Amino acid sequence: MNGFNAFASLFYRQVKRWASSRSRLISTIIQPLLWLVFLGLGFGGVFNPENINTSALGINATVMPVPVNVTGIVSRYFNTVFGGIDYVTFMVSGMIAMTAFMGSFIAGISVIWDKQFGFLKETLVAPAPRSVVIAGRIFGDAFVNTLQSAIIITLALLFTNNIRITGIPISLLYVFIMAVGFTGLGTAISLKFSSMEGFQMIVNIITMPLMFMSGVFYPVKSMPTWMQYVAMFNPLTYAVHASRYWLTGADVGFDYMNPLVDIVVLSIISVVLLVVAMRMFERATVED
Repeated sequence: MNGFNAFASLFYRQVKRWASSRSRLISTIIQPLLWLVFLGLGFGGVFNPENINTSALGINATVMPVPVNVTGIVSRYFNTVFGGIDYVTFMVSGMIAMTAFMGSFIAGISVIWDKQFGFLKETLVAPAPRSVVIAGRIFGDAFVNTLQSAIIITLALLFTNNIRITGIPISLLYVFIMAVGFTGLGTAISLKFSSMEGFQMIVNIITMPLMFMSGVFYPVKSMPTWMQYVAMFNPLTYAVHASRYWLTGADVGFDYMNPLVDIVVLSIISVVLLVVAMRMFERATVED
C-alpha cells in the first residue's frame, strides 16, 4: 500500500463513517439550532433598540414616545458593536466556525473507539507511513466538520437574510484549515487516553473557554482585558473573524485582524498541530 492509497482510504473511511451515522448527523444539526433559538433569538431581542425599556429611562411611553435621539443613539451603538449587522446574524456567522471546532474533537472519540475495537492496531501495522495514515484520518474528519458547517450555513438562511452567498466558499476554506488543526489536536490528545470519560473531561476543559473567548457570542473588544489577551492567542478567534467577515462583511475583531492575518495564523497553527499529531502517532505502540 503506497502513501496515497493509505491517505485516500482513511479519508474515505472517515467520510463514510460520518455519512452512515445518523445520530451524529442529527446531533450536529440540533445542537447549533438550540444555541440559535435559545441564545441567538433570546439575546437578539435584548439588543434591539425597538425593545427599549422606557420605564428604565424614566419615560412614560403612554404619555410621551421614546425620544428619537435615544433610540438613534442605541441603534448606532449596537450597529457599531456588531459590525453593522443584527445580533442573530452576528451569532450565526460565528457559529459556522464553532460547529467545526466542536466537531473536530469528536474525531478523538473515534480514535479511542478504534482502540477498543482493534482497528487502531491495524493502522499501526499497515504497510504505509504512519504520518500519512493519520493525516488521511485527520483530513477526512476535517472535511466532515466542514460539511457540517455548510449544513449550518444552509439552516442559518432561515434565521437571517444578511448572509452573503458568494462568501460561503471562502469562509468554508478558513473553517477547513482551522478544522485540520483542531482535529489534529483532538487526535493527539486521544492517543494518550484509553477511556472516553477521561478524554471528554479534558476536551470540555479546553473547548468551553476557547469557545466563549473567540467572539462567537460577543465581540472580543467587549471582553475584559485579560480575556482579550487570551482571545488573541485563541485560533478559533481568527476562524470566527474570517467566517463572519466573508459571510456578512462585518469586521468585528481586534484592530490588526484582517482576512490575510486570519489565514496566515490559522495555517501556521494547523500545520503545527498536524505535525504534533503525526509525531505522536508515529511513536504510538500496539499496546497503547
